[in-house]
Amino acid sequence: MASRRLLGAVARHLRSSNHPISYFQMFGTPTLRSKLVPFAQSPPSNNIAALASTDSLRFFSSRTTGYSGSEDDEEEDGGDESEVEDSCDEEDGSEIGPKLVARSGKSEAEKVKEAASIGYSVIGPLTSSENPFKPYEPIFAVIQIGSHQFKVSNGDSIFTERLKYCEVNDKLILNKVLMMGSRTETIIGRPILTEAAVHAVVEEHALDAKVIIFKKKRRKNYRRTKGHRQELTKLRITDIQGIDKLDNFAVAS
Repeated sequence: MASRRLLGAVARHLRSSNHPISYFQMFGTPTLRSKLVPFAQSPPSNNIAALASTDSLRFFSSRTTGYSGSEDDEEEDGGDESEVEDSCDEEDGSEIGPKLVARSGKSEAEKVKEAASIGYSVIGPLTSSENPFKPYEPIFAVIQIGSHQFKVSNGDSIFTERLKYCEVNDKLILNKVLMMGSRTETIIGRPILTEAAVHAVVEEHALDAKVIIFKKKRRKNYRRTKGHRQELTKLRITDIQGIDKLDNFAVAS
């Protein structure tokens, strides 16, 4: 809009003057534009044409096909691009690399530590030649995974909240055993039994049934309905170990 207004003002000024100037004399073609520059030293009657032909009065883009300084500008732009590429190469160097790796995820030691705080440790994948399932034994254990507690026996399956660092068919050791018992005795930990361990296998990662969350504020025309499906992990208990050691410790005490 500003360029149109400026063109209109210049056109009105040229129509009112005694020496009208044509469009090509004012702006010049790409081949004649360089020839109009010396007119800046002409008499006062041609000052408008001289100003229009110089680079001080521009109504369009300064880049034209006959512009002499384009090669220099391109060289300068090329230098700037090379500087930017150099800076990008420096950013991709060894100094910035470890920081990017640290942001992308946790290290193996941090994963093992977090899994231990939840209450499990990953042994490895279950191979086709292994058969970890054993016949039923009249022994139970109370384990804690995260903030939930489960009473399990050999062969039971439980659903827990999604365990992060394990996949299907991975073997786990549930090391937070709060209590163990059999038909004859029951042993309670303070708070956990350090010599006890419960072995399990990850069967699947699934989603719980949908829960509807509905919110309403009366007389405010406010209603919100949302759904949520909790991520779960299904574990199969394969073995309960430590009852013999605990039995010997109880008899010795």
